[in-house]
Amino acid sequence: MNPRGFQVEAVEYARQRDDLLRVRETVFVQEQHVPLEEERDALDPLCSHVLARDDAGQPIGAGRLTPEHRIGRMAVLREWRGRGVGDALLVALLEQARLQRWPELTLNAQVSAESFYARHGFVPYGPRFHEAGIEHQAMRRRLDGATAVEDPAGARAALLALANGTHRRLCLYSRDLEPSLFDAPEVLDALRRLATRSGPAEIRVLLQDAGTPQRRLAPLLPLAQRLPSVFLFREVHDPVDRNYPSAFAVNDADGYYFRPLGHRFEGETDQDAGGRARQLREEFSQIWERSRSCTEYRALGL
Repeated sequence: MNPRGFQVEAVEYARQRDDLLRVRETVFVQEQHVPLEEERDALDPLCSHVLARDDAGQPIGAGRLTPEHRIGRMAVLREWRGRGVGDALLVALLEQARLQRWPELTLNAQVSAESFYARHGFVPYGPRFHEAGIEHQAMRRRLDGATAVEDPAGARAALLALANGTHRRLCLYSRDLEPSLFDAPEVLDALRRLATRSGPAEIRVLLQDAGTPQRRLAPLLPLAQRLPSVFLFREVHDPVDRNYPSAFAVNDADGYYFRPLGHRFEGETDQDAGGRARQLREEFSQIWERSRSCTEYRALGL
């Protein structure tokens, strides 16, 4: 028996129309009160669809790719949420897009689901807006290279994806744990999940200025103090390192987020960039070895 209790597959709309629409109408029309005429559109026969079924063969989730290279109509029945169905649907849609050699995917995420898409490498762009009476955020992900990061919201999304994709080690190079990024509740939650999950994990944080986060009692520090075997902090010592203009984050699963100017959030992120990620890991390792341990963080008494 499938240990997940469900399976996801690409399906033809003409053959599986009733099952796809049954899931979508349950979620969007009955639960979220989206008008039926807005849930249905003429694009469905032109889209690539994926469908999730439970072990009894009943439809429990759906999603689609439109000809405009957009993900849409992502829906999971209430009783199956939080069990990995949405993640599996999104992974299947990404795979379908790669098979079609699409360079980029976009989507309009309900704001409540923004973090979910961010964990899979999607970055928000533009202002929020309302669609069918529900607040949404436009998001995108490049499939053939790095996705542009334009603002703090995009930076937070990049970190969520990196933390979610980390196998064992996440490396963070920061000036002073910038509050707009590292104080954000969604980033703290992502780092907490990584630090407390089953299996080994290590989060290395390299700072140019260790005093500022300590003086302002940065929220990451008490979390790190409770998990000292996971969070390791060092401060750069070499004058060359102190003048390093950039900042970045990189994991051990070939994902990275690079900011050319460390005091700004504009940059790029990619969750599948082996060469660039290896380069940044090596750069981080070299600076780490010649930096000093922040022993003062272990004695904060927070």
